[in-house]
Amino acid sequence: MLVESRRIRDRYRLLEPIGGGAMGTVWRAQDEKLDRTVAIKELLLPHDHDEHRTEEAKNRAMREARIAARLQHSHAITVFAVLEEEDRPWLVMEYLPSKSLAVVLGEEPATVDDAIRVGVQISSALAGAHRAGIVHRDVKPANILVSEDGTAKITDFGISRAIGDVKLTATGEIAGTPAYLAPEVARGEDADFAADVFSLGATLYAAVEGQSPYGVADNPIALLYKASSGETAPPEKAGRLTPLLVRMLATEPAERPSMDEVEQELRALLQDAEPGDSVLAATLPETEPPAVPTVPAAVTVPVGEVTTVSPGARKGLIAVGAGAALLCVAVVVAILLVVRQKPPQDTAAPPPSETPATSASATPSPSPSPTPSPSATPTSAPSTAPTSQTVSTVASSKSAVDALTAYYGLLPNNPAAAWNLLTPHFKASRNQTYETYKSFWSRYKSVNVSNPREVGPGRVTARVSYDGGNAENDTFTLVQEGGVWKIDSQSS
Repeated sequence: MLVESRRIRDRYRLLEPIGGGAMGTVWRAQDEKLDRTVAIKELLLPHDHDEHRTEEAKNRAMREARIAARLQHSHAITVFAVLEEEDRPWLVMEYLPSKSLAVVLGEEPATVDDAIRVGVQISSALAGAHRAGIVHRDVKPANILVSEDGTAKITDFGISRAIGDVKLTATGEIAGTPAYLAPEVARGEDADFAADVFSLGATLYAAVEGQSPYGVADNPIALLYKASSGETAPPEKAGRLTPLLVRMLATEPAERPSMDEVEQELRALLQDAEPGDSVLAATLPETEPPAVPTVPAAVTVPVGEVTTVSPGARKGLIAVGAGAALLCVAVVVAILLVVRQKPPQDTAAPPPSETPATSASATPSPSPSPTPSPSATPTSAPSTAPTSQTVSTVASSKSAVDALTAYYGLLPNNPAAAWNLLTPHFKASRNQTYETYKSFWSRYKSVNVSNPREVGPGRVTARVSYDGGNAENDTFTLVQEGGVWKIDSQSS
């Protein structure tokens, strides 16, 4: 059968192989239903296992892929769908014209500034994954893709470990490489968040030092032994990156920084980077602009796939024809956030069982029912500007509960200020623009939040009522961007 005529699920036409390895082949393909280019990974299952173990590996791969599909982040390759075809798993993913970091480093060694630029982007994605409870398990140069403009994205969340990569095979050989494994993982323990921190540290170490922190060994068993003992060589070329690398590569997991701390420290180091035209020198915004990605409607794929929303374009500006008072508010809040924020901290998308909203609702709580009659609906939002005290309270909220209360304290009178306290992910999940958001709030005269309480890290439940109507019980997920709490998702 010709490659050009090979199709998966009578929808995805395989065009050409663009990569591959022990885990399988990656194809550039055409999604004929949505008329877009995608990357499809054809996972190869171990041949040295019996039928039962092979089936287990397949099920693990499917499960890990579905978990990865929950994550939507500007520096993580998005998984659009997971399906089973020809008795093996296939992943339908975002297509990024790029090279792996392993290939890039093979062509030209990275400078310290290069490593920091890549590190900021990848740590941002991993921090978002960790907040969503997702562990990558196999961070290494081969799993980091770098485009021509220097944009870096991480791929293959959990997949390699799911199908048995980086483990001893039945013949005693090693599938994969232990060069970037955390010591506890090399000893057979389960990978957790701290293991990802170590592996990212090992990746950045290799970028600047030219080899793994475990050195080079012709015998992979010897390399695995070094990894299990935590024997690492001190970095010699890492410059100002050295203190952070040493902490990331600590033998004891408890001594390593969190991924959030890694991102913050790399961001601080980035301020000292020299401008240049390196292939890794991506232009990183100080903060995500208050814009809304263009998001197509949700697409339901066949049985075995994942329902998700394409991330679309993640940048862009929307002109808001607001009055002078709202414009001043937007400027004040924008200045405040630019001073305080770091790169966008995207987080997990709603689980596949949820259907993204397609209405014009822009508030973290759904529109109350019944909807006020047209005769009682204001035609525009009040023009009262937020006081400096209110804005300061929102920006300095020490807890997610305080932040949620302060957010609703801005509404319905100050939608411009409140709009800036929603993450890009939240806006995209509701297919929002500022105009639809403002229009929604113009329908109400008051909103009240009662009994807010924290039910988990960044998760708050509260009763929300509109214009004195019946209260609704809602659960919110909030994330911090540069020290400012923002609403990232909501469920009833």
